Amino acid sequence: MMMFSDEELIEPVESVLDKLRPSILLDGGNISLVEIKGGKVFVRLEGACKGCPSSNVTLKNGIEKALRNDIHPELEVISIN
Repeated sequence: MMMFSDEELIEPVESVLDKLRPSILLDGGNISLVEIKGGKVFVRLEGACKGCPSSNVTLKNGIEKALRNDIHPELEVISIN
């Protein structure tokens, strides 16, 4: 059960994304937070990450794992276009 409102999650999620962003930028991509709804973090992959075959691995093994470790183990990352 999530103990935070979606609004309360915005700042910590942005903070984690800011920590990960330099690595993503090195590969020619970027990530933007679109919204948080019901513990689901909706992001938009940009640049070289958009449409990359490895983007799902980046989302689940990188971004989602970091969010779960740093904020809450039930967070889920969903990419939208």
